[in-house]
Amino acid sequence: MGKDPGTPRLLRRLNDRAALELLLGEGPLTRAELGERTGLSKVTAGQLLARLEERGLVEVAGERAGGRGPHAALYAVVPSSAYVAGLEVLPDSLTVGVADITGRTVIEITLDPADGGDPVKAVHAAVRRACDAAEIDLSRLRSFVIGSRGVVDPATGDVRWSYDLPSWHVGVLASLRETLGASVTIENDVNLVALAEHHYGAAAGHDDFVVIWAGVGQGMGVMLGGRLHRGSTGGAGEIGWLPVPGEPLPAEVSDPQSGSYQRLVGHAALRELAEEHGVTGKTVPDLLRNGNDPFLDAVAARIAVGAAAVSVVLDPGLIVLSGDVGRAGGERLAAKVQEAVARLCPTPPAVVTTRVAGNPVLRGALVAALEQAREQVFSDTV
Repeated sequence: MGKDPGTPRLLRRLNDRAALELLLGEGPLTRAELGERTGLSKVTAGQLLARLEERGLVEVAGERAGGRGPHAALYAVVPSSAYVAGLEVLPDSLTVGVADITGRTVIEITLDPADGGDPVKAVHAAVRRACDAAEIDLSRLRSFVIGSRGVVDPATGDVRWSYDLPSWHVGVLASLRETLGASVTIENDVNLVALAEHHYGAAAGHDDFVVIWAGVGQGMGVMLGGRLHRGSTGGAGEIGWLPVPGEPLPAEVSDPQSGSYQRLVGHAALRELAEEHGVTGKTVPDLLRNGNDPFLDAVAARIAVGAAAVSVVLDPGLIVLSGDVGRAGGERLAAKVQEAVARLCPTPPAVVTTRVAGNPVLRGALVAALEQAREQVFSDTV
């Protein structure tokens, strides 16, 4: 049997990808260090670096002093070799972040979408404005990931349904790809929060966990085996509709505010609960920050209803509280939720608060965009 002519090319591609990932993860490395970590000879490592340098993916970023001989050159990934964009779409704002291929955010802006009724125009205008401000040509963006409220069909990538973003509907994704290119992806916002927690936050090192987003609306991101679990139609994690004993069932399923769990832990319910406990504040996060123990105990007991239901079905081991309620309540609230869940289910999980700094939806969008862009850029080097 003849030798597969594609094998040397495939091996070079795999070696190049491994080297680029090492340079990203471990910082600038010398040729010898790269060879040691990849198992390649010095000659092969040198050829690899020359190939990547010629492609504009790697550059000399300094020197490392050695013994008596000359200093060894340090190689690093060229940050400007590619850029990505992450976006968070809300009814009254559109936030854009642009990062280079190393993951460094170069700009983040929030705009009032003047073309809110036309998602394609609004997104295109926002991305262009961010690129202009960062002095990056729009053509340098290799991937776009948009975080949106609502249910995203995992088969088509389209928004199937969104309560407060009615203009985001089936067909928007195709129009965005016509305008910005084929690398546009739309993802549920809380799923992106889960990616951010897995990459940067409280769930780093955990492949099985859930994020409970408690705020204006209730949502959940599920990570199982290191992969997002979206469900067959993209509806996994719509915890606001969870039936709760003593709360009325939804009168209209298209209205998330009528969901039983939403009625239990939504902003209106928490304001009422705060008034009963004599807690004051201008906003719901203020109420959580100012809350006395009886109030926080009552809030924790309500959140624990959903957390326990998830735990007995999925047994995630870890629950991360996010959203404005989770952030404001902090570790104090998380500890109380953990105690309350332990009283409700036989396999209680650890409960912690989010550790993602900044905008968690945007950070998750950039994580997803970088994964896509690196797959494109790093997998085709020879």
